[in-house]
Amino acid sequence: MRNYEHLYIDGQWVKPIAGRAHQVINPATGAVSGTIAFGGEADAVRAIEVAHRAFASYSQTSVKERIDLLRSICSVYEKRLGDIAEAVTEEMGAPLEALSRPVQAVIGLAHFQTAVAVAEKYEFEKRQGSTLIAREPIGVCSLITPWNWPMNQVACKVAPALAVGCTMVLKPSQLAPYSALIFAEVLHEAGVPAGVFNMINGEGAKLGHILASHPLVDMVSLTGSTQAGATLSKESADTIKKMSLELGGKSANIILDDADFETAVTQGVESMMRNTGQTCTAPSRMLVPEHRLDEVEKIAAAVCARIVVGDPLDPKTQVGPAANERQFQKVQSYIEKGIEEGAKLVSGGVGKPAGCNERGFFIKPTVFSRVDNKMVIAQEEIFGPVLAIIPYKDENDAVAIANDSPFGLSGYVSSATVEHAQAVAKRMRTGMVHINGAGPDVAAPFGGYKQSGLGREWGAAGFDEFVEIKAIMGVSA
Repeated sequence: MRNYEHLYIDGQWVKPIAGRAHQVINPATGAVSGTIAFGGEADAVRAIEVAHRAFASYSQTSVKERIDLLRSICSVYEKRLGDIAEAVTEEMGAPLEALSRPVQAVIGLAHFQTAVAVAEKYEFEKRQGSTLIAREPIGVCSLITPWNWPMNQVACKVAPALAVGCTMVLKPSQLAPYSALIFAEVLHEAGVPAGVFNMINGEGAKLGHILASHPLVDMVSLTGSTQAGATLSKESADTIKKMSLELGGKSANIILDDADFETAVTQGVESMMRNTGQTCTAPSRMLVPEHRLDEVEKIAAAVCARIVVGDPLDPKTQVGPAANERQFQKVQSYIEKGIEEGAKLVSGGVGKPAGCNERGFFIKPTVFSRVDNKMVIAQEEIFGPVLAIIPYKDENDAVAIANDSPFGLSGYVSSATVEHAQAVAKRMRTGMVHINGAGPDVAAPFGGYKQSGLGREWGAAGFDEFVEIKAIMGVSA
């Protein structure tokens, strides 16, 4: 049993002013795995005020000092990789050997390593004639992160914020808090100055208001639902804060008629089911030529039959449980809705997979076919292992269906040639497109169009989110 009784504020672990203990549930067993201390609004205000005081000195540190700090964090983080991986598995159910060790924990380190590389080349200052154009830290940042990729979302915000000279208050998900607590220990050991990084646990609905509306906060960076993004944007409006929002997705995976279908469909299904479908960029809509539907359905069914769902501590497990009971119930309701809407159930369905812990939040990898893009399961983000296969008449129809969504986070295209796939990718209204199974690039901009958010994270684009631009005229050439 884990037990965390403190918040991290002003470089030390402190008791909440008016908090309470909160039980954390292991999604693989449904049992309590430990407790954490919840802070209240007074704790959030204290953390914001501390960050505000620390900004005056930290914002004036040199680029070299900040790079040295990032390198120190990388060194300590690397020593704690195993602890972080185990925490992620326990808190949100990602399979330890298939996902937590090789990806969930490692990607946090990758963001800090990328931040070092970017900081060494980033143009914090440049001359334009007799004008000096400076990129300066924006100020105090409220960072609010989710439970599905806990270290990825924490690191891709904290690393660039530290790199450019900001101070911050992090509010990780109360549903997956263990890895963030270890992360705070990493930053403390690495020597982050007191007050620069602060972390409070608590209910997002209660703390979000303070973190978004407090006048000493200059920027809010949220990864969460589109509804949460809209709510916090309204909360921040009175003080005209900068908002960086990474929100929902319903990404289209266009498989063109000239693609290798065995490879493309297999990759599409496996990618959809990875992390139990709890990925904002998941290829949840597979668009295929209507004359090849039977072939696609057979491949998809065969892939699902091979997927091992079960105990995330078992090395053979590929897909673990949903991260929490609320998400489990939500996904079940969407599966029921797909059946009601008349989509063809190719694999999976309601209920839990055979052989899994009955108290755990396990979901059958589910594939619907013959889906109309107007159906609920094609328009709303399910955030679970549920794939919708949608037929298209021709390439123009495929692009139109892909773009017929309130979201625009990511997209996927498979073709026999990169040139063909790239031509289609350029027509998609999304912030990212993966061609022929290409994976993510931590140095590339990450973010979306439309209701998928505002701004970009990762790499140099992530730095841009945390700076203000100042023009100083009259500087000698």
